[in-house]
Amino acid sequence: MAGFEGFEKRLELHFIGHDPTTLQLGLRKLDFHCIQQTLQAVQCSVVSALGNSFFDAYVLSESSLFVYPTKIIIKTCGTTQLLKSITPLIFYAHTHLGLTLSSCRYTRGNFIFPTAQPFPHTSFNDEVTYLETTLPTTLCFRKASIMPSKSSSLAWHVFTATSHLHHHPYAYTLEICMTDLDPTLAAKFFRRPADGKSGHSAGKEMTAATGIGEINEHALVCDFAFDPCGYSMNGMDSEWYSTIHVTPEEGYSYASFECVGHVSGDDVDVDIVHVLRKVVQIFRPGTMSVSTTSLGNNEVWREVAGAVEPMGLKLRSCAVDQFPECGSVVFQTFTPIRRKSAH
Repeated sequence: MAGFEGFEKRLELHFIGHDPTTLQLGLRKLDFHCIQQTLQAVQCSVVSALGNSFFDAYVLSESSLFVYPTKIIIKTCGTTQLLKSITPLIFYAHTHLGLTLSSCRYTRGNFIFPTAQPFPHTSFNDEVTYLETTLPTTLCFRKASIMPSKSSSLAWHVFTATSHLHHHPYAYTLEICMTDLDPTLAAKFFRRPADGKSGHSAGKEMTAATGIGEINEHALVCDFAFDPCGYSMNGMDSEWYSTIHVTPEEGYSYASFECVGHVSGDDVDVDIVHVLRKVVQIFRPGTMSVSTTSLGNNEVWREVAGAVEPMGLKLRSCAVDQFPECGSVVFQTFTPIRRKSAH
């Protein structure tokens, strides 16, 4: 039997509307029942939630959901059918709020267990076909691409579609995928049998014990520990989110970190070097990929290699591509300078 699929599928949908009153809260006004119905189609559920004045963050049974006034980001792992959320979200946004879909971005890495995925995630071709036929024809600027690694079988799959070529300058999304985690560090994401703790209290202990809380000490953290193992967290820092998901089982261990931010002049709002080094220190992966999606003239990706190489990881490949609506995507892969010895 295949193990648990840690690699997430990520979907980002942007909406537009004409009523300023509606746009103040926008998608955040959706009834929770609508969210539940959407997640039911994906085959996951909400386990914890948190909100601030900018957005709402949900920890899911299979990763995370972020709801802003005009955009939704859903990230799910396992054998979820993420793309099946598109149709209900378009329907609810339009009928309940008068909002119209204006752009879509879908990304993912390589599945560890690709044959275990249900349709439409059976292949990237199937995913693209599903997206092409599901999205409204008004999203006419479209592109699908697989960005390969020259040094391994890793690849980054990207699909974007937009109704018009607009840009939001100086914004970026950083997506880190890690496999072959250090076994001693991965063991911190296992719960003791019959510990009598809730997922919330056990999650807070993991956040403190692993150093995750030190990645961004300003963030409000919503964390959850699964039984018998596994961990998820969402961090909220003003309008910016960060999220971590861990599948610690040996043989198919996986962890991800994602954050968003913006650049103003030469200043980055998040200390990327600190974040990257802390993430590597927490997980010590055998393989790591970093995808940086940049809008505007943002070159945050140039800081990645310099940040992690002192931590013992060597840049093995770098691929760059341009996409409508989301700008440039840079996909970098890393492995340890010194290979792990056989146990």
